[in-house]
Amino acid sequence: MNAVRKRALVFFAYLLLIFLVFGLNENIYAQTSGKLSGRVVDENGEALFSTNITIDKTTQGAASDFDGYYSIINIRAGIYTVRFQYIGYQSKIIENVRVSPDQTTKLDVVLSSQTVLGEEVTVVAQKPIVEFNQTSSVVSVNKEDIKNLPLQNLNEIVNLQAGVVDGHFRGGRIGEVQYQVDGVTVNNPYNNSSTLQLDKSIIEEVQIISGTFDAKYGQAMSGVVNAVLRSGSDKFEYSGELFTGDFYTTDAKRYPNTDTYRPLQIQNYQFTISGPVGLPQTTFFGSGRRYINDGYLFGTRRFSPTDSSDFENKIFNPTGDNKLIPLSTSKEWSGQVKVTNKSISSLELSYQATANFSERSFYNHSYRLNPDGIKDNNTESVSHGFSLTHTLSNEMFYRLNFRQNYFNYTDYKYENLYDTRYLEAGQPKSDANYEDGAIVQGVDLGRFKQQTNTLIAKWDFTWQFTRIHFLEAGFESQYSKIVFGSPGFLVSTNVDGVEILQPRENIPRVPGIQTYYPFQIATYIQDRVELGDLIVRAGLRFEYFDPAAEIPSDLQNPANSITGAPESIPVKSSIKIALAPRLGLSFPLTSFSSVYFSYGHFYQLPGLGLLYSNADYSILDELQAGGISYGVMGNPNLNPEFTIQYEAGYKQALGNKFGAEVSFFYKDIRDLLGVEFVSTYTAADYARFTNVDFGSVYGFTVALTGKNFGPISTSLDYTLQYAQGNSSDPRETANRAASGKDSRPRTMAFDWDQRNTLNATVLYSENNNFSVSAILRYGSGRPYTPEIGTGFGADQETNSGRKSDFFLLDLRGEKYFNFGFLRVSLFARVINLLNQNFVNGFVFSNTGSPDYTLTPEASRSLLSDPSRFYEPRRIEIGISFGSN
Repeated sequence: MNAVRKRALVFFAYLLLIFLVFGLNENIYAQTSGKLSGRVVDENGEALFSTNITIDKTTQGAASDFDGYYSIINIRAGIYTVRFQYIGYQSKIIENVRVSPDQTTKLDVVLSSQTVLGEEVTVVAQKPIVEFNQTSSVVSVNKEDIKNLPLQNLNEIVNLQAGVVDGHFRGGRIGEVQYQVDGVTVNNPYNNSSTLQLDKSIIEEVQIISGTFDAKYGQAMSGVVNAVLRSGSDKFEYSGELFTGDFYTTDAKRYPNTDTYRPLQIQNYQFTISGPVGLPQTTFFGSGRRYINDGYLFGTRRFSPTDSSDFENKIFNPTGDNKLIPLSTSKEWSGQVKVTNKSISSLELSYQATANFSERSFYNHSYRLNPDGIKDNNTESVSHGFSLTHTLSNEMFYRLNFRQNYFNYTDYKYENLYDTRYLEAGQPKSDANYEDGAIVQGVDLGRFKQQTNTLIAKWDFTWQFTRIHFLEAGFESQYSKIVFGSPGFLVSTNVDGVEILQPRENIPRVPGIQTYYPFQIATYIQDRVELGDLIVRAGLRFEYFDPAAEIPSDLQNPANSITGAPESIPVKSSIKIALAPRLGLSFPLTSFSSVYFSYGHFYQLPGLGLLYSNADYSILDELQAGGISYGVMGNPNLNPEFTIQYEAGYKQALGNKFGAEVSFFYKDIRDLLGVEFVSTYTAADYARFTNVDFGSVYGFTVALTGKNFGPISTSLDYTLQYAQGNSSDPRETANRAASGKDSRPRTMAFDWDQRNTLNATVLYSENNNFSVSAILRYGSGRPYTPEIGTGFGADQETNSGRKSDFFLLDLRGEKYFNFGFLRVSLFARVINLLNQNFVNGFVFSNTGSPDYTLTPEASRSLLSDPSRFYEPRRIEIGISFGSN
């Protein structure tokens, strides 16, 4: 049993202990709650004062004011039944009312005079075709929307939205999105990526903001993803899902060894249970998942890492068993537990923990004949903490969140630097004339570790100040311990004419494990003005960041090693502050249409790994003009990156069946991370990260939604965007300079500039019978740099070529059965039904195709590498079940 699996079992045992002995609350409120408001009138349009409005299965409610208006705040995202009661009038019960996080659900009601004592009217609410109270591009996707589509996890849900392409929101770089779970960040400050992978089984609702966003959201320039996780109720419930599958195609030329369907190559086992704990006012929710995927890329164990070949005489001695070995595998454990309690009046407390543990290997074509030489990477990610909500009145509450986000990533063959298997196998070796340079002995000696331990404290205050003004304010602090680097090195050393490996904890001038302790705080104030159908959102956010690191006082004498030059000493990097205003408004044109406009300043620190990596300037003590290169130096004194966003849109409801939205956007991107060259007093140059890159994105999206066509629901969105700037990668300028090319800034298309993107979904569903759904995606080709001929100067203008367009089609079908106390369904899912083999991946620069090159002899290894193609057709078959 490996270390990751042991830690996973310990963690889940820990969760079980909390689950059994700790009582907490029914709701967690941290940008997970919404608001319900409206007006109650009689059949003549006269206001009904003091109507009693209650939400079933909660303690929340309100009474209408003198003009018939009411508001209920602090409602956790979900579907509810709302009851309206007024003496002398029919009671009205409205079911299926959806409340989304950070949004206002409008529910106006007409009550009729009561003719029969105790008469009640029940109405099933329909989700509005168009949400007119939003001031930017916001999509809320709930679990009902997800369950019937061929989607499995949060990333797939996000990438289906308009303006999102493989994690890039409206042309922004990767890492410009704030990922939150129940309103609290789960981003790793080392690289600004999410630390958690969330399965659909634990998601209640996902809010995806691809346009401008309120001041309550920070450390993001392109968008926000807030996943609201499921919680328990007073009813005992359970559910589960099991499926198996494999990749299958007859295209054996591109995908060797995938023409046989092996149903256990992919396995998924998931179980969820929730209900009352047995303690007063206490509920729980728990979920666990095991996922195995052996992938579609294989190698043959012809050689073992400890084989010894005679390279001088071209004599190779394979001792492998020639078995087919999967080389791109994933084995995961994941789970969530939430225990909640509201036994104390006006006070709610909760504990929640979400965890991922994974073991993965990534395909390396060089090791296709020596698969046991590939290193593995392991990830442990845990996000857990307490949340407290104190309701001061029906119009006012505050919430406190205390969260720990722990992330540990390791990438090496063996955990122990002194593991004798390293020495027995030795460094990887190959012969260019044998199997196109395949490695035939040795193991991958690369070693890397990245660990982040972040403590977060967050306070949010909400006040329905008047019927018109909804005020929010908050404060957040984040303290991190960031550890990264190589946990030891394996150095090839010549001893008596024999090359042997020697383990070393440190190597001069090569950084090993590094540790930093950055600190961030932020505060905001936000007002949501709701004057009838006129909505105004205005806010201001303040950000503070202390990198807690040192830089040389004189960059022209970085290591204080130049004789006669002014002294350079380490000085503390400066504290960074930013002030970000946000404004959005939406107002109606008619009862079926509205326009909106939004504007904002958005700041985000670059991934802190780029601030701190290679940031020890003492290694430059031997830097001379024309001397060795030390790579790009880190810079703990970097400023936040900055984007100004503008968005304008129009919404139109076409009856109760069609809705349309058009949104125009522009992003002015400044202070992106790039490279500058610093000259020392001896005229030697070195490269250093700084805020010099820039870019812009503009375009529009069109979204159409069709519902209430009996059992059919459809959606279609199209995005046209132009994403351009001076470089796609922060190191690009340095790389061009190192290659002797022109490194001066110029404007070009970003690598991810997918000009045309279309997403379409169709769902045919008959309740409690069956459903069939499809997702169609189209994307135009992204840029690449073509070349003519070979050698220096052969490449043309950067990103002046375009790759091929692509279509992807995914299907899902499900048949339902009901056995009274148990509901069961059988389902099948086919991903990439048409077996599209290219989706903006690798192309040969002299042809623009992944299939052929003008230099086949020089590219023989690449031409035999199946990983250059998009993953083939995937077929999964399973069963789901749940309590009624």
